Amino acid sequence: MDKKTLIGLLIVGVILFGYSFYNSKQAAKYQEEVYRADSIDRAEHPERYAESLPESAESQALRAELEARQQADEQAKQDALIASLGESLVAASQAEAQTYLLENDVMKVWISSRGGEVTNVELKDYTRGDLQHKGDPLMLFKEGSAKFDMELFIKRSFNTAQINTTDYVFTDARITEQPLADDGGVSRSLSLRLPVNPETGAAIEYVYTLYPNDYMVNFDVNFIGMEPYTSNLTFFTFDWEATSLQNEKGFKNENMYTTVAYRFPDARKIHELGASDGEKEEKITTKVNWVSFKQQFFSSIFIADDNFADASFGYKTAKPNSGEIKDFAATFTVPYDPAQTNYAFRFYFGPNQYSILRSYDLKLEKVIPLGGSLISWINTGLTINVFNWLSKFISSYGIIILILTIMVKLIILPLTYKSYMSSAKMRVLQPEIAEINARYPNQEDALKKQQAIMALYKRCGVNPMGGCLPMLIQLPVLIAMFRFFPSSIELRGQHFLWADDLSSYDSVLNLPFNIPFYGNHVSLFTLLMALALFFYSKMTYKQTEAAGPQMAGMKFMTLYLMPILMLCWFNSYASGLTYYYLLSQLFTILIMWIIRYSVNEEKLLAKLQDNAAKSDRNAASKPKSKWQLRYEEALRQQQEMQRQRQQQAYGGSQKAHTAKPQSTKNQPPKKRRK
Repeated sequence: MDKKTLIGLLIVGVILFGYSFYNSKQAAKYQEEVYRADSIDRAEHPERYAESLPESAESQALRAELEARQQADEQAKQDALIASLGESLVAASQAEAQTYLLENDVMKVWISSRGGEVTNVELKDYTRGDLQHKGDPLMLFKEGSAKFDMELFIKRSFNTAQINTTDYVFTDARITEQPLADDGGVSRSLSLRLPVNPETGAAIEYVYTLYPNDYMVNFDVNFIGMEPYTSNLTFFTFDWEATSLQNEKGFKNENMYTTVAYRFPDARKIHELGASDGEKEEKITTKVNWVSFKQQFFSSIFIADDNFADASFGYKTAKPNSGEIKDFAATFTVPYDPAQTNYAFRFYFGPNQYSILRSYDLKLEKVIPLGGSLISWINTGLTINVFNWLSKFISSYGIIILILTIMVKLIILPLTYKSYMSSAKMRVLQPEIAEINARYPNQEDALKKQQAIMALYKRCGVNPMGGCLPMLIQLPVLIAMFRFFPSSIELRGQHFLWADDLSSYDSVLNLPFNIPFYGNHVSLFTLLMALALFFYSKMTYKQTEAAGPQMAGMKFMTLYLMPILMLCWFNSYASGLTYYYLLSQLFTILIMWIIRYSVNEEKLLAKLQDNAAKSDRNAASKPKSKWQLRYEEALRQQQEMQRQRQQQAYGGSQKAHTAKPQSTKNQPPKKRRK
């Protein structure tokens, strides 16, 4: 080994020794820091290491010290709560809740002692109609979604404490029964108390009362001995939340009728938040009588006998196929009077049935969308009464709709006959109208042609609007039926022919895909209705064509477009409605066919010609009225103005043709031909 190699090995050895020495010093320092941090953590949080210590007198003492410290902390928190709320409220916040049941002939109401709130309601006479839960008991709310909280401030010795009843368990639950003198039934009441001070008897009491065969639940709030605690209170509030379940077959149709409705005191009409997708909210700063979480066929309504001071409410729409429709939320403000110890409220949990809702005389029946003033009058005065009367004798609502259709057609038969006769008169006058069109072929004579046609109609006693006015008069009846059938709970779950529910669509074929503007199923009643409309339009097309070329130009719209639009529009609507429209169209075709073959058009033409002759004789012998003279003068002036415009246009064109040619002085001379 030479000298250089030895020196190199020596240097490498020194470096390795130095690195090892330095690394050991750093490791010792790191362990010291870890031990120091661990010691600090053990001192600050000994509970983390108490279980890992070996059993010894020292570890037992440490555990005892930890338990004593935890108990002291909990006791300090408990003492702070007691100082702020009192022992009774603190005990109520830690008590175990129980659920109580109030029941009568038509519904079950579950009430929890936590917050004293209604957690759910079952309507005994109805079942769910959605495809996933068809036949299940009908519950108004999703399980665990209902919340009813009263918020107020109470005065303590050294502070003011906020109370939210959902944080506390009501005690002293008592269910009592009271015989009724009227019909021998029994009313059942559940009283719950939230003790504020047991020594003085101060408490907040809820009392729910349910009467036989009734969907209304009386809800009384009693302030018992609360004067020392509510002397500074000016109002208290209620927060009400619930998630409505999908109870019908079609999500889209049910969602369209699900919204928040409310009524102002003594108002004849109600207001709605509007039914749509997404979210909506509104705040009312004036008094409100009641607020409803309204679905297509069922409603949950909170009513204040002395009105709410104000209210705010809203909803969020659930996703299709989730089994839910909307999440509702509402907040109500109630004025507080220290001299008033009882506040009366009511809950309506039940069907949107006109006769039931109207019996409470609170305009609750307005939640049923029966249309505006005229449309609503037709439904309440005719349709509902006929349905209720016929249902006493006939169990099939399909037959009831058939009888109702016949009754409506008989009522409007004079209008139908008048409409047909007006079209027939214009049709038999087609030869005379063709002569007038030939007499005035030019576009500038359009006014004269129209005057001549109107004069012909007048001489013959024909009203060109006679076919339109009867149809316009029938329109309110059609709209009334459009409003009635989708909102009629009487049709819910009623079978007829292939339809298993007349309040929903009748699907005879479910498609594996969705067609835009149509859906993913085939409704047979809707398909038949569209075909009937097509054949009716085809049958009456010649009559509308006789009214003039303008009507004939609407052939595509009336003959093809309208049936297609009706097919797409009504495919997801109530089958009871499309069944009614189908029957109405078939009866109209039958009536028009009978009228057509019972009217002799030759005799009708002879009568019109006789009317024209009489009109000519009367016009010759009878002086013209002032109105007729003014009308003719206005027409003459209009014709004169049109003639002047034509002359000006003709004169301008003549001047253009006779204008002098431009000077050719500066123009180069034309080359002569050789």
